[in-house]
Amino acid sequence: MKRFSLCLMVFTALLLGQVLGQAAQAQIILPGPTQVVPPPSPPPPPKLEVPKMPQIDARPSHNYRPFPRNSFSDRVSKCLEDAAGAGLGPADRGTYALRCAN
Repeated sequence: MKRFSLCLMVFTALLLGQVLGQAAQAQIILPGPTQVVPPPSPPPPPKLEVPKMPQIDARPSHNYRPFPRNSFSDRVSKCLEDAAGAGLGPADRGTYALRCAN
């Protein structure tokens, strides 16, 4: 009886080990083929441009055109702001602005 119960326990343990082992193996997910993403390509090298060097024997070029002048109202507004900033009173601002704008 002792041998029978011992054999029954060993058989049960082996049987349970196989059943549990298969159940555990059924849950294992095998890795699929690896999908390696290639690294992005490096950015293009920066464009290096050689600055234009002035020539020793070249004549200098000058732009002799005058700067465009602001409108009369823009000049008066700026002169009024300058007069107020200088601390002139309201009566003196008008006189200053007329002389400044022309």
